[in-house]
Amino acid sequence: MYKSLEELCRIEKETKKPFWKIVQEDDCREQGISAEESFAQMQGMYEAMQYADAHYDENLKSASGLVGTEGKKMRDAREAGTLLCGDFIGKVMEKALKTSESNACMKRIVAAPTAGSCGVVPAVFLSLQEEKGFSREKMVEALYVAAGIGGVIASRAFLAGAAGGCQAEIGSASAMAAGGAAYLLGGDADAIANAAALALKNLLGLACDPVAGLVEVPCVKRNVMGAVNAMTSADMTMAGIFSRIPPDEVIDAMRSIGRSMHEDIRETGRGGLAGTPTGIEIRERMANLM
Repeated sequence: MYKSLEELCRIEKETKKPFWKIVQEDDCREQGISAEESFAQMQGMYEAMQYADAHYDENLKSASGLVGTEGKKMRDAREAGTLLCGDFIGKVMEKALKTSESNACMKRIVAAPTAGSCGVVPAVFLSLQEEKGFSREKMVEALYVAAGIGGVIASRAFLAGAAGGCQAEIGSASAMAAGGAAYLLGGDADAIANAAALALKNLLGLACDPVAGLVEVPCVKRNVMGAVNAMTSADMTMAGIFSRIPPDEVIDAMRSIGRSMHEDIRETGRGGLAGTPTGIEIRERMANLM
């Protein structure tokens, strides 16, 4: 696993291999498998993302009753043409809700990189494929790009909300999706790393404050924010707007911020939104039902 995006960018320049291929070769070395086996594994993950989206149950609610059916509401609003953000971003929002709601309802999803942030990457990738007509192979390549970014973040910082707050979950997922989107739009390694940096910068300091300790409120809606943030970061990058802080330094800043966070806003369900009067009331109501 690579420990810096700078290294991945350098290798792309020296070898002329695309970012995704460098990541795939590293995966092959780590698992001791062939390129074909590795690609099949990654394709299986992408197909699982597609399946979760296609088999969303618009009538299903989580056991707590806190989330569910909102993906349908977003779809209905998009189809009615009432969204300020327009049809495409509306589709991204819809898919983020659908996948993250499915997670809360105990359906099969892909943790990318975590279950709590599972809606971000598929929302961006599936929407882009539908909009632009990218091939299945191209989407799998983009998933390698996302995985490479996630691997560097895991190596330099963390991916778990308990370790670094929601910046480590939604922030990392948004960075992964942004980098993958930049690749799909024709960006090289520098563009991929920059898109990831812009996305992560926007979410630095984000608390992990699940109400009643459940990965539902505010987690589901934060997937929407992470997905849309990824799209804007990719667009800025492809327009030639670059981060003044190098990508690896952005990741290091996330690690530093995470270590500075009080434990109450690191997935304990005590601070932030979980500690509001309504959050406490929900927690107590959930406890009485058990």
